[in-house]
Amino acid sequence: MKAAVVVFPGSNRDQDMIAALTKIGGAAPALVWHKETSVPDVDLIVLPGGFSYGDYLRSGAIAARAPVMAAVRQAAARGVKVLGVCNGFQILTEAGLLPGVLMRNASLRFVCREVKLAVANAGTAFTRGYREGQLIRCPVAHADGNYFADPETLARIEGNGQVAFRYAEGTNPNGSVNDIAGIVNEAGNVLGLMPHPEDLIEAAHGGTDGRALFTALLDAA
Repeated sequence: MKAAVVVFPGSNRDQDMIAALTKIGGAAPALVWHKETSVPDVDLIVLPGGFSYGDYLRSGAIAARAPVMAAVRQAAARGVKVLGVCNGFQILTEAGLLPGVLMRNASLRFVCREVKLAVANAGTAFTRGYREGQLIRCPVAHADGNYFADPETLARIEGNGQVAFRYAEGTNPNGSVNDIAGIVNEAGNVLGLMPHPEDLIEAAHGGTDGRALFTALLDAA
């Protein structure tokens, strides 16, 4: 699997993502700086976590307007898989690649802990390594992870099966509507999620629950 990681000023989880992609995919991903106007010919583009541009204005709002995002949109339109984790999810919503918004956590506090996720749709390119309804563990670390969409949009994404992951067993850390932790676009090739699967891919991390997301992409490449 050929992958690229887009790096913005303030990204601080890019190295975690690079390590996961290298360990699982067997090759280091290409790094694409935010000022670039093109992305390499790859199977997967990743927008990693962090605090792009210091989360000024709104989380992900400035990064969504970076020069590289035009190329990311074009790649997504061609069917290239795009994964946005945490701040990357925020960027994808701000860029219009995914519906809804990520608001301040209901607690108004930064949350850093492990949560439980239920696989809501195991039929996507990202989730096919899991079973429908499977419960997995995953860490979160964010202040603006409260997913919200208006009733019409929410009904559409629920009806289309676009919800990929939900917080489970009362572990919703941010107040997200319908316990939504991650969604895909209508075409199924763009996934945004707040938890960090790249941080739970080997026993040394305390578990491997996040690994299947990446191996599914590798098998599909």
